[in-house]
Amino acid sequence: MGSAVLGAKAPRIVELPVSERPRERLLAAGPASLRDAELVALVLRTGGGGRDAVALAHRLLDTCGGMHGLLCGNAAALLAVRGLGEAKAAALLAMREILKRAERGVVESTPVLTSSDSVRRYLNLHLDGLERELFGALLLDTRHRLIAQEDIFQGSIDRTMVYPREVVKCCLRHNAAAVVLYHNHPSGDAEPSSGDIALTSRLQAVLGEVDVRLLDHVVVAGMKLVSLAERGML
Repeated sequence: MGSAVLGAKAPRIVELPVSERPRERLLAAGPASLRDAELVALVLRTGGGGRDAVALAHRLLDTCGGMHGLLCGNAAALLAVRGLGEAKAAALLAMREILKRAERGVVESTPVLTSSDSVRRYLNLHLDGLERELFGALLLDTRHRLIAQEDIFQGSIDRTMVYPREVVKCCLRHNAAAVVLYHNHPSGDAEPSSGDIALTSRLQAVLGEVDVRLLDHVVVAGMKLVSLAERGML
């Protein structure tokens, strides 16, 4: 009846008609016509470990837990996948950095308050996959355009010591008029702790004394993100 035989092995790329191969389909019908594994296969270019590029991409996505996990994987995690050598791992890491820089470009060219989606995507790419807490700031001018982004403190898996004086020094160093603070929760729970809320309140007061407006404090955990400003905590 034209359906696939249960358990049948998927054909290798070279066994497909030319018009059905990922690269040719992408050029003919656009990237949206390809499945996740086929897109990853085009980045990998060739297979490895006895698999063609698509089969290796399937293994990689399964190991990493999908496309998001793949984009947030570090070099060690990628190289642990059988068949994925240094060249392929480097290509995947470069793909993530391209996405991160593209989002940063939007953040740099548009006032932060009108590009909140890009800010979220940028912070997700910047912080996801980290095994330790990282606390930093987006430093903004009077029109809330990005001047600089700085990671200020690095901590343990569940704690970061944040010194308000250093946050103030960072803002003054960049002559910032406003700031968006951020940190990650490697645990995967983006819900702000009581300590996060107390710290935010303290930083808001201290920054206000030097005429720096705290616009938001964002907590990131994987694809989840919580804005304390949206929660009415600023």
